[in-house]
Amino acid sequence: MTASVLVTGKLLPETMKALEKWQVETIIGEELTEENLIKKAAKVDAIICPLSTQITAKVLESAENLKIVANIGAGFDNIDVKKAKELGIAVTNTPDVSTEATAELTLGLILAVARRITEGDRLCRETPEEFKGWAPTFFLGTELTGKTLGIIGLGRIGQAVAKRAVAFGMKIIYSGHNQKDWDAEFVSQEELLKRSDVVTIHAAYNPDLKHLINEETLQMMKPNAFLINAARGPVVEEAALVKALKNEEIAGAALDVFEFEPKIGEELRGLDNVVLTPHIGNATVETRSEMGRMAISNVEAVLAGKAPIHSVY
Repeated sequence: MTASVLVTGKLLPETMKALEKWQVETIIGEELTEENLIKKAAKVDAIICPLSTQITAKVLESAENLKIVANIGAGFDNIDVKKAKELGIAVTNTPDVSTEATAELTLGLILAVARRITEGDRLCRETPEEFKGWAPTFFLGTELTGKTLGIIGLGRIGQAVAKRAVAFGMKIIYSGHNQKDWDAEFVSQEELLKRSDVVTIHAAYNPDLKHLINEETLQMMKPNAFLINAARGPVVEEAALVKALKNEEIAGAALDVFEFEPKIGEELRGLDNVVLTPHIGNATVETRSEMGRMAISNVEAVLAGKAPIHSVY
């Protein structure tokens, strides 16, 4: 009998093609309520889902044949892993594959906010009359050469960002739980915030990191410093960041993730000194294709009675 797989999101055509060996049902968008997931998951053998799908305890309990939830993404906080383990349901993710893409976007965010690239783009499109030609003091930004980049969490992505930043002539300092075997200065988080011209967050998320960046920690930063977050939204307290940006306590911020995602606060959207992107850190054809391949490999292994390749527990 052909295995049944529920896919809770639109995937690349090549990924969907590779799923054709199974009986596949796809649900997306407004269909993704807990009630509908409970109904659709009742008889399936596997679920393949992106980070945006909430696989709750009720969904897991209702799925009597479910053997695996294969998450497309390095994170898995959208899945009740404790309940899955209790029920003997494998949970997998797609680790490490996002490293290069997320590092590239991070450098893009740093450049965009420091050199006011997106702000300049808006000016050219919306108020072109303000551009009267080159002028010595017009639309000044900040160079990266010679500046200090503070990396909170020097894991794979943090290290990939550091390599790229060094090419721009930046000095690297970092903080975290452990000192790494890396040619950069290990400092406390407080010292990092005080010394850095750019602070970028790459720590693996856990609930203890919620509001790591808050009113108190933002006040430690230089008034000409920039904050970058391409990790997880809740790490930064949005209200405190808005206040700091409005009061020019820091020079700017660039965010790819948001505290209340997918909602982006109106006040945040109204500020010129912040660059916003819609959680596209690993949104490249190459990375998303590999993530799909990894998810399918995990499902294949578990349905064949083998151990999952990328188990999260």
